Amino acid sequence: MQQTILAYNTFAQDNTIETILIRIASDYPNQVVFTTSFGLEDQVITHIIFSNNIPIDVVTLETGRLFKETYKTYNKTLEKYNKTIQAYYPNTQEVEQMVSQKGPYSFYTSVENRKECCTIRKVKPLNRALEGKQIWITGIRAEQSPNRQDLHMFEFDDERQLIKCNPLINWTFTQVQEYIKKNQIPYNSLHDKGFVSIGCEPCTRAIQPGEDFRAGRWWWEDNSKKECGLHTHKK
Repeated sequence: MQQTILAYNTFAQDNTIETILIRIASDYPNQVVFTTSFGLEDQVITHIIFSNNIPIDVVTLETGRLFKETYKTYNKTLEKYNKTIQAYYPNTQEVEQMVSQKGPYSFYTSVENRKECCTIRKVKPLNRALEGKQIWITGIRAEQSPNRQDLHMFEFDDERQLIKCNPLINWTFTQVQEYIKKNQIPYNSLHDKGFVSIGCEPCTRAIQPGEDFRAGRWWWEDNSKKECGLHTHKK
């Protein structure tokens, strides 16, 4: 597997994202999935997949706590490309039990409760979406957080035992913005209001000038490496 990842990373050095995605879709037919949360980066990748008719499944995690602006972006994306984006929802019984026992805002009370909510609403649905897949495509970039800066375009996800592809890993935020504008891609209007990384509505806020890219996520927690459990980076 490591040889495959090394070969892909070498191939990626001299090829476009479109060519790279076509290659992996050909190598692993019906076994490649891209997860989108409709942020700027994800919209770039969605555009590349849909506009080139690359046979890659595009899915989203519908947590039940998203911004209305996110739903509008979801709908505009469907209208523009006329393609399918599969929604994965959390287990109803698990959500009911958590909210009944701890209330609708339990995630504010402790890191453990926050991670429980993320696990139920995001991690478990993601695991279902990735079941039987060999490659998981994400929109993460190196400059988004300190624990992403040592990543390559292709990595091995030890926890899920599959290849993880990060096509925009070396892109800057400015490059993403320019690509969105040039290709007239629908995007979340919250990005124009200081929101950089957009997740669930109760757990996301706009950032102030000079703040870290991830400062708007779970801002009440004192941890510079905050993640929800979707992206784990073990070296």
